[in-house]
Amino acid sequence: MTTDEFTALMLRNRFNQIILARLHQLKLSDTWLVSGALFQTVWNILSDHRPEYGIKDYDIFYFDRDTSWQAEDAAIRHANSLFADLGVEIELRNQARVHLWYEEKFGAPYPPLSRSTEGIDRFLQVNAQVGIQPDGARLHVYAPSGFDDIEQMRVRPNLTPNFQVARYEEKARRWKALWPPLAIEPA
Repeated sequence: MTTDEFTALMLRNRFNQIILARLHQLKLSDTWLVSGALFQTVWNILSDHRPEYGIKDYDIFYFDRDTSWQAEDAAIRHANSLFADLGVEIELRNQARVHLWYEEKFGAPYPPLSRSTEGIDRFLQVNAQVGIQPDGARLHVYAPSGFDDIEQMRVRPNLTPNFQVARYEEKARRWKALWPPLAIEPA
């Protein structure tokens, strides 16, 4: 699958189209629509589901050196307002803050990041490592592991320092229930 093919499939999800069109209105730096909203849309097309089927939320990453909870909360409230008419869950997270809460929530350390794409690099599954960022009239795609796992509907571990077997397996089970053709590799 090429970048253009991936992008065309991902854009068949109307929510992805709308989110990407409005992303600049958040006025946040280094902003990306990431992960499940993208690769799960492709899985849906490959599985003859409607493009939005099974997508739990639409994750947006941004990077702001202001790591205060108040700044991120204000950005989250703005995003919730901006996308309220869509009726889907938006999860906005400042990647500069992840190291401040990750260990308490997930029980493993998470070194500080210097840009949003480093957060994409640390997703637990290779197929999840994808993000799209509007750049004027075009879309910039970040896919450090390519599209093979997405196209082949394969889930395999991305053994990063924050990798956790239980979280990987939990996501894999949820996905397998929604997309039975998935090939799940053990952690």
